[in-house]
Amino acid sequence: MLLTDNISILKNIGQARAEQLGRLGIETIGDLLEFFPRDYLDRSQIEKIAGLHHGQMATVLVSRKGEAQTRNAGAKTITRIHFSDGTGRIAITWFNQPYMATNFKIDEKYYISGRVVWDAHGISLENVEWEKAGGKENLSAGRIVPVYRLTGSLSQKILRPLIKQAIDGAIEQIEEFLPPQIMTKQGLCSRAFAVCNIHFPNSAKDYFDARKRLVFDELFLMQAALVMAKGQLRYEMPQERMWNNMDITPLLAALPFDLTHDQGKVVGEILSDIDSGYALNRLLQGDVGSGKTAVAMIICYLAVKNGTQAAVMAPTETLAVQHFHAFVSIFEPFGTRCALLSGSLKASDKKMIKAGLEAGEIDIIIGTHALLQENVNFYNLGLVITDEQHRFGVRQRATLTEKGDVVPHTLVMTATPIPRSLAMVLYGDMDISAIRQLPPGRQIIDTYSVAKSYHQRIFAFIAKEIEKGHQAYVICPLIQKSEDDEGEATSKKAEISQVLAFAQELKNGVFVAYNVGILHGKMKPAEKNAVMEAFAKNDIQILVSTTVVEVGINVPNATVIMIENAERFGLSQLHQLRGRVGRSSIKSYCILVTDAKNEVTQKRMQAMTKTNDGFVLSELDLELRGPGEFFGTAQHGLPRMQLANLYKDTEILAAANLAAKTLQIDEHAPLQRKVEQLLGKIEQISL
Repeated sequence: MLLTDNISILKNIGQARAEQLGRLGIETIGDLLEFFPRDYLDRSQIEKIAGLHHGQMATVLVSRKGEAQTRNAGAKTITRIHFSDGTGRIAITWFNQPYMATNFKIDEKYYISGRVVWDAHGISLENVEWEKAGGKENLSAGRIVPVYRLTGSLSQKILRPLIKQAIDGAIEQIEEFLPPQIMTKQGLCSRAFAVCNIHFPNSAKDYFDARKRLVFDELFLMQAALVMAKGQLRYEMPQERMWNNMDITPLLAALPFDLTHDQGKVVGEILSDIDSGYALNRLLQGDVGSGKTAVAMIICYLAVKNGTQAAVMAPTETLAVQHFHAFVSIFEPFGTRCALLSGSLKASDKKMIKAGLEAGEIDIIIGTHALLQENVNFYNLGLVITDEQHRFGVRQRATLTEKGDVVPHTLVMTATPIPRSLAMVLYGDMDISAIRQLPPGRQIIDTYSVAKSYHQRIFAFIAKEIEKGHQAYVICPLIQKSEDDEGEATSKKAEISQVLAFAQELKNGVFVAYNVGILHGKMKPAEKNAVMEAFAKNDIQILVSTTVVEVGINVPNATVIMIENAERFGLSQLHQLRGRVGRSSIKSYCILVTDAKNEVTQKRMQAMTKTNDGFVLSELDLELRGPGEFFGTAQHGLPRMQLANLYKDTEILAAANLAAKTLQIDEHAPLQRKVEQLLGKIEQISL
């Protein structure tokens, strides 16, 4: 049996069952072996009937006593059988399963597991699972029993024997791809042993050994693939490309504010990197409004002073325009030439900017994905800054850095505070800095979580703020869930319809006296810019929007953000949205509206009302939602991990991270093949 063989070669798999397994992503023997359990039941302890108590989950070893009793009760068929283990008798009832009467022979023993019920009729078991004892190997009792995800009529009792067949027939086919030195250093069992014991552990120790190996594999392969996707870890700068002018005093004097302690610390770390002789390769995390742009300006100033060009890439045209205006205001007095390159520019303007860039007539270029185009060339690229990096694919970042004739210094900035363990995965090749301190004068944003019954009070409060001359955001995500994917994803068309309808309702109703603007992702760039410019000028008092405002709008006069259906967002995204207000010394407010009562939503809302610290919230978000959903959608995250938990497996992650950085992957053929299988997925994901 080969790992690549179709599952149809196994016993008891017909077309219908194969289709059900296919819905779980299982098509080959290898897929079946790597379909790991989601949970376990400890049925290693066999109980005596005489010692059972009400509500207990128990497994007993029994034989049938007497004849089965089958009767009809209306439309139901009731089958009742008594069993004994010598210490007592127990009754089990099945509804609409009359065939159970012939499944149990009087002289044979059976393991039966279920919930114990004591009532007026005596003792019985509910929700039972049974298995004949004394077979070749018991898979559902007398041991630690795996529990798998299911679909359709597929049951645990069907799936376990199929997986056992695959293990017995193909376990020797499992390739050992980790080099021996890593296995020895980390104290890891073989992968074959791990696969066997993750499904059917012989003991708790065997399970933990198996899990450690498989978690290490998941995290190590992820790290190794990211390293290969991003390229070499450290680049030594040629002597002629070293930056010798490190005086930032003139730029600091030009800034309209003093650097905070955190900003100064980060600048020091960056200058130290540049002075080391190696290319800067650093991630800068900073909460919304913490002053990352000022740090970017300082490094761009050095790039230009040392005779090189700087490129700043933003994920949206709005953010790029915002950066451009900020840079021009600071750099124009120095005679530094700044330009903006985006998709909405006229063809003639693009051509002129590209020519100026290639000729060295432009010092700092700020743009969107347009910077990645093949015909965008640099005269002497020395610095690349990407803002909100998680919105770009790994390969996109590499594409920009490859436009230099030598590797440029690289600074990545994000306003999404990322937990250390997740940052280690996403940016394992980078040094990490953080700005946690907000500029002087900023006030804490008061945050409230309320039900939809508070709508009229919220609207009255917004109107009161507008009468003071302030402005407000109303964030309106899709309310209805998609039936196809159980609400995990929604169509953009439906989302936009929701926003338009809600905006119209507000515009014609409670806010008829004010100018209400609408913003969504399907608008053309020019339309978006026009709306945001009008909002920035206070020509629009209330902006009804999708989450497109999460990044790229800076309106210090906005003091209220109301987020409808707040349960649809993770903590990190809620925090990002909250950061649209509180961008000046004016008191600001965030109102989270939800009727959801589930435990996870309640934890999120409580956390939002208790802290404004994005780093604290990011850790809780990772714990509650996992890495795949951290940035709002699984498509922005990582290939799904079956076993690894970035919140709990930080020690294994650190070991995997170090191993991936130090190992020469191309010297180990099995490992290289495994990494390359993952590499295609890695290069496309947005981090």
